[in-house]
Amino acid sequence: MPEVQDVFTQYGAVYRQSHKPSLAQYKAMNAIQNCRTSILSGHMDKCPNCGYEKPSYNSCRNRHCPKCQTLSKERWIDTRKADLLNIGYFHVVFTVPQELNLLIYSNQQDYYNLMFRCVAETLQDLAKDKKYLGAAIAHTAVLHTWGQNLCFHPHIHCIVPAGGLTALGKWQSSRKKFFLPVRVLSSKFRGKFLALLKLKFPDVDQNLLNLCYQKEWVVYCKPPFKDAACVVEYLGRYTHRVAISNNRILKLENGAVTFKWRDYRDSSRWKEMTLSVDEFIRRFLMHVLPSGFTKIRHYGFLSSRGKQKKLRICKIQTGTSLAPKEKLSAEQLIQKLLGRKPSQCPRCGYSGLLRTGLSPPAA
Repeated sequence: MPEVQDVFTQYGAVYRQSHKPSLAQYKAMNAIQNCRTSILSGHMDKCPNCGYEKPSYNSCRNRHCPKCQTLSKERWIDTRKADLLNIGYFHVVFTVPQELNLLIYSNQQDYYNLMFRCVAETLQDLAKDKKYLGAAIAHTAVLHTWGQNLCFHPHIHCIVPAGGLTALGKWQSSRKKFFLPVRVLSSKFRGKFLALLKLKFPDVDQNLLNLCYQKEWVVYCKPPFKDAACVVEYLGRYTHRVAISNNRILKLENGAVTFKWRDYRDSSRWKEMTLSVDEFIRRFLMHVLPSGFTKIRHYGFLSSRGKQKKLRICKIQTGTSLAPKEKLSAEQLIQKLLGRKPSQCPRCGYSGLLRTGLSPPAA
């Protein structure tokens, strides 16, 4: 099956000449194109038992590469297990109206930061209100910028523990069936975002702000997770996802890419979409984040500032074990993904593959 790498390999050079991508986009294209090829060198695995021999090339490790997220995801999940509490968790999603898309894309760094700030303040302010919870909460926020059809659709996913610490340091559990009323969340988020937007960018068209203020902003809260194990599984799916995975690409032929996508407006049916190569690359590159931008952020007692002390208090009061979680080594993580030890021959099962270095090809 074709991959994003094949699209860039066959058509990337022509696209770069005619469209002039940003430096971050240019680097992402090059990284994906060279990922796990001889250009990045690697090593040769040889089995002395059956004669099996196969080169293994290095990964590009670019966060936008569909091939490089699996191990990073498993490593991140393994680290996050130590932060889980023995309680329920909610999944809340904040979106902005499409009328703001062009404005946000024109200055991604500042507007993405503004989204993170408004989401965090909305959740914290409402949770502290005794009408709803009366406690300081925490959450993990993840930025996504795409929809299923690769169009620009910035939104933030939040994983929120079902409770928080009161001013007296006591754990206060939230209601089981919902976290906070979504209409209240939507109204609060809309007000904060538009007010700060006007304050930070006074030249923004007032007519645009008025239009956005009149609209209902989509904020929704999914059903709570059954247990902490479900949270870990879900976090991994969302934190290290890229705009499109290789398994969704069906065809690459005659200068066009065909991929499958889920239409949530049509009962979540799977459909096929065909785009010209130029349009496919353009849409993919819209979701390359600014260099150094942090897309996963932790707040409240999960933030690095208050985590060491406050998270311990939360664990004690929620009956969560304080015993340190043993982290998996890189070899154990790879074994989890492959279903075998990396030193084990995939053909005969002999545990003693010989590994020799490979040099990159001469320029």
